[in-house]
Parts: sequence; C-alpha cells; structure tokens
Amino acid sequence: MEKQSENKKEKKGYSILQPANKKGRHVNGLLMFLRIVLLPLVWLLYPFRFYGNRKIPDGPYIYVGNHYRIWDIAFPPCTTTEGIHYLAKSELRDVPVLGAACRGAKVIFLERNGEDVHGLMDALRCLKNGEKIAVYPEGTRNKSQEDEFLEFHSGAAMLAIKTHTPIVPIVCYKKTRPFRLNHVLIGEPFELKEYYGQRLTQELLEEASAKLRDYLIGMRDEHTRMLEAKKKKTKTPAD
Repeated sequence: MEKQSENKKEKKGYSILQPANKKGRHVNGLLMFLRIVLLPLVWLLYPFRFYGNRKIPDGPYIYVGNHYRIWDIAFPPCTTTEGIHYLAKSELRDVPVLGAACRGAKVIFLERNGEDVHGLMDALRCLKNGEKIAVYPEGTRNKSQEDEFLEFHSGAAMLAIKTHTPIVPIVCYKKTRPFRLNHVLIGEPFELKEYYGQRLTQELLEEASAKLRDYLIGMRDEHTRMLEAKKKKTKTPAD
C-alpha cells in the first residue's frame, strides 16, 4: 500500500515529457550535465571511434541499437544536444540515487517483458511531443560469448510505425572492451514506410522487427567488409 501511494504521489508531480525551450528544442539539463561529465570517463575506459552520421537533427527520432554493456547508452547523446528518453527496466526506479537520476533524465520505465502498456504509451507521448527516445530491442544486455544479436522485441518497430518516426540505427561492432578501441556505427535515419497505414498485427510487428534487426546486422557486415578491404590494401606490396 505504501509503495502504491508513493507511486501516485510521483505521478502527480512528475511528467515524462520534456518541455521545449524558447528555440523549440527539448533539452534535459541533467542529461546535458551527465554528457559533459561522464563521456570523457567512458572514452578513457572504453575508447570509441564513430563511423557514419554524427549529427542528428532536432525533433523526434528513435535510436535503436544492440546492447553489450551499460556504457552503450553513452553513444546516442554524442549525436545531439537534445534530451533522449531511454527505455529501461522498471527495477531501476527503486535503486537509491540511480532511480532519482533516471527520473531526472526522464527515463521511461518498462516491465521486464518489454510489453508494458504504460511505458509504451509514455514513449508514444514523447515522440508525439517532438522528442527523441532510445530503445535496445534485445531487451537485455547480450552476455553471450558470441557477437551475434539477440532476437528483437517488437516495441521499437511498433513505435516507429505508429508515429511515423525515423529510426537512427547505432551498432556496437563487437563487444565493447576496456582500454581497446571500440567501433560504433551510426547509420543514416530511415523509416519503416512500407508498414505505414497497415493494421499492426503481431505477425506484421515480428516481420518489421526482424527487418530492423537485419538492417543493423547488415551495417555490421558492411563494416567488416570495409575493414577487410582496408587490411588487404595495407598488406598489398608496393609496385
């Protein structure tokens, strides 16, 4: 009962939406502070190099990426100074200090199964308000020994189709490793236009999610080919 009353109080005084400033931009002060303070630390521990599009325009976009480590969340803010609503597991809400930081950064909490109706509704409201969100459709960090992606949940595809919002694909090329240069691939924004206007059945969402997953895998495979070609060119003896 006490927990329910606390949640009600929080809902009364808390809005997931980030109001726009005078320039029409949705800037989150806490996320801006964390970007300045933590990004250098992340770079020192997990050095990274970006490949692709580093500047995402203002307005609604859905960042979609694979997920190996908690530090993966540092990459989307490198493309914008606007706020980003991360979709995260609801257990973080009750973690001391971290829970308060998540609320300050306007994190959208979801139940473990990724099908939380209230959380998805919050995400829809943010996108319709002209804001950005970040989704990791695998639903959890990939702790397997292989670099292959886990299966995608359908939430990211559903949000993109329902709101006609462009997707920004971000791929960690391999498992991020400390003190090793990590490649982060950022693709051009694209839309799932072929599904616009269709009835969002489970079959359609599964198909769209599989296509989204294949798109990210294609980015990784293309990067592999680029690195191999570069390696061969370096090894080619001079005439």
